[in-house]
Parts: sequence; structure tokens; C-alpha cells
Amino acid sequence: AYNIHVNGVLHCRVRYSQLLGLHEQLRKEYGANVVPAFPPKKIFTLTPAEVEQRREQLEKYMQAVRQDPTLGGSETFNSFLRKAQQETQQIPTEEVVLEVLLSNGQKVMVTILTSDQTEDVLEAVASKLDLPDDLVGYFSLFLVRETKDGAFSFVRKLQEFELPYVSVTSLRNPEFRIILRKSYWDSSYDDDVMEHRVGLNLLYAQTVSDIEHGWILVNKEQHRQLKSLQEKVSKKEFIRLAQTLKYYGYLKFDPCVTDFPEKGCHVVVSAGNNELNFQVRLPNEQIKEGSFKVTRMRCWRVTSSVPMSNGPSGSSPGKSEVKLELAFEYLMSKDRLQWVTITSPQAIMLSICLQSMVDELMVKKSGGSIRKMFRRRVNGALRRSDSQQAVKSPPLLDSPDASREPMAKLSSKLTSVSLRGMSHSSSANDVGANDFHGNYAFEGIGDEDL
Repeated sequence: AYNIHVNGVLHCRVRYSQLLGLHEQLRKEYGANVVPAFPPKKIFTLTPAEVEQRREQLEKYMQAVRQDPTLGGSETFNSFLRKAQQETQQIPTEEVVLEVLLSNGQKVMVTILTSDQTEDVLEAVASKLDLPDDLVGYFSLFLVRETKDGAFSFVRKLQEFELPYVSVTSLRNPEFRIILRKSYWDSSYDDDVMEHRVGLNLLYAQTVSDIEHGWILVNKEQHRQLKSLQEKVSKKEFIRLAQTLKYYGYLKFDPCVTDFPEKGCHVVVSAGNNELNFQVRLPNEQIKEGSFKVTRMRCWRVTSSVPMSNGPSGSSPGKSEVKLELAFEYLMSKDRLQWVTITSPQAIMLSICLQSMVDELMVKKSGGSIRKMFRRRVNGALRRSDSQQAVKSPPLLDSPDASREPMAKLSSKLTSVSLRGMSHSSSANDVGANDFHGNYAFEGIGDEDL
């Protein structure tokens, strides 16, 4: 059996024959010319070298499928991974109570099935909170790790190919929790959320929590104003004031290391406002701050410098022996591109943030709205959007629903935007050659827009 890892954590274990079955099903549904080539069957027993070669080929195959907008978003592919996850962790389908946290530490207990996918669990939480249907798409479930001081370190946004109950229980560590947070970047969308009492309360709780954890910067005078609005329970005014503060709506990451402006600098990275913000501690202990706009990133890639081995299943998942890096090529000035690297266990989460910023900008540019991004249930079954998702790494936001009239034109636009992989030499020491994401979303934007 082969181990499939997602973000460095064991997701499931599958046999060659199961993957071949998936491949044949995808070919039947989408046609042989769409689905990547599959490693061939062999008549004789494989030698150790051939076993390793097949493992590499299967890894590339799974990455290629996941990175194809049609195949990667297909129910066939996602349900295969969900089923395999449940079988691997040997968790039977039964009714359970799952604890989901809100930003203020409040716990929402939802009764779900162990086999419920992310979207089902999100809907169950929304229903328990009385959050209206058209606001569900503004929120997402995140897997977080609780730190000693009660703050959270973000592991990832829960994806459509996993079962939240299985994902969190299989880690066998009470520090891992599931939290509900808003999943958009543009604070103008706050207005939609604040129209409804529950949306307002969720946004208010998140804002208060982010201020308490020092994610949003507040001076003494602002603190006094916020305190008085809190005492008056003026939630909307409180959020309006918070929107003017530095780092409002940003996700703050754990301290890590960067090679900008020089190698080995300690940095705190925050993502928000269509940029990555760096607070860098230089070797002379001086703190410098700067921002990298997503619209000036030509491409980015996530690489792991220790390949995941097909080691014994006893080795515990999620250990930090895998060093993850996010590198992006940035337009420093009109004619100068430079690579900037961040070494952080949260590199994949950073990549997901970048991708979702690109997606949101594209949707906005085409006149779409988040309200339409939430996938509707039709007769109990999920109807997938027909439009191509402009993604390779999973977005925080779904693509707009192509069946809505104003959105129809977007599908063709997004197809041209889908982040094409770039071929590299695939020698063994060329780490992460397949993990290269080109960002062509802004190809048509001139220098004056940058």
C-alpha cells in the first residue's frame, strides 16, 4: 500500500489497484485525453528500484489530477480520498458529536456522521448557530493547533476531500481543534455579513479575539475607544473602528525564517489585504517591515526539503522533520524580479492564502460576489459549479456559480487563468519539481496597475 500525505500528514493508505480503479473511473467520466497517464501494470514482481519508481510516478499522477481544475474538483476524485481516509483510519460510519470552536472560545457541539464531508459539517455548524444560508459561503472551517497561551496556530483550511471528524481525531492530540472563521480578505464584504445578527456576532467575536491576541495593532487611544464601544455593546461601530486599524482582516503566522533582505532573518508573516506583510528582525536586532503584493508575484511554489518516505506506519504524522518552504518570484521594480523564500511549517497554508487572494481579486474584477460562491444543494446532492476553478492549490473561496447569468462570462476568463504547472527536470535531487505554481492571473494588467 502507498501512503498519501496531505500537508505532510498521513491522509490515507491506498493500493495500486485502488488508484487504477480511480484512474479508470476518471477516464470514463472525463475522457482519456483529459486524464494524465497512469503508471503501467507489470506482469512480474517489482524490484525495489521499480517499487520506488512506481511510487514516484503515482505521486506525480495524484498531484497532476489534483492540480487539474476539472479533475481535482470532481466528486469522483474527492469522494475517493474521503472514503480512503475513513478506511485507513478505520473509523466506522456512526453519529458523533463534534466540537467546533468560535473565535471567542465558545464551543458549538454539532451532531454529525463520521463520514460527513467538510461542507456538511460547515452547514451543520451554520444551522446550529442560525446563520442564514446565503452567509455560509463567507465562513470556513480551519484546522488549528492551540498554543500554550490559548492562541491558535493555523494548520490548514479543511478541504472538500476530507472528513473533518476523521481529520481531527486521527491526529490523536487534543491540541488540534476545528475553528470557524471568516474566509474572505476584502473587508467590504463585512457589510454583507453584518446585515444579519448571527453574522455580526461571529465577526465581532473574531475581531475582539484578533485584537486580544495582538494580531490587530491598537494604540492607547484606539484601545480606549474600542473599550467604550464594547461596554455600550455597539458591535457594528466596534467593527467599523477595527477596520481602520493596522492588520485588520489579516491572518498572522507563527515566527519563521526568510532569506529577505538577507539569509536567516527571523520574520513574522501576516497575510491580508492582498499582500504578505513581513516584520523582519535583522541580524543587528533592528526590526524592519515591508509588504509583498500578490499582484506583483509572478509565481510561487511550495517545496519540502525532506521527501516523505513510505516509512513504517508507526512513525507519527505531522512531525517537523519535513522542512517546508514557500518561495515566490516578486517584481521588485519595473525590470527586476527576485525570489523570496519563507521557511515555515505553515508554508502550505500561506500558499492557500495567496491563491485565495488571487481568486477573490479575479471574482471581484469580473463583478462576481462571494454570496454566489457557496455551492447550493439540489435535492440533497451537491451541484458543482461548471466554471473552471482558477486554482491549483485549494482556494479559501469557491469559484462563482456559472449558472448565474452575470457570472457566465467568467468561466472562460478563469480557464485562461488556471495556474499551469511548469515542467522542471525531475532528477531526484531537484526537490519539489512538480510543486511549481505559476500565477498568470494578472498577465493582462499593465505596469501602472501594479
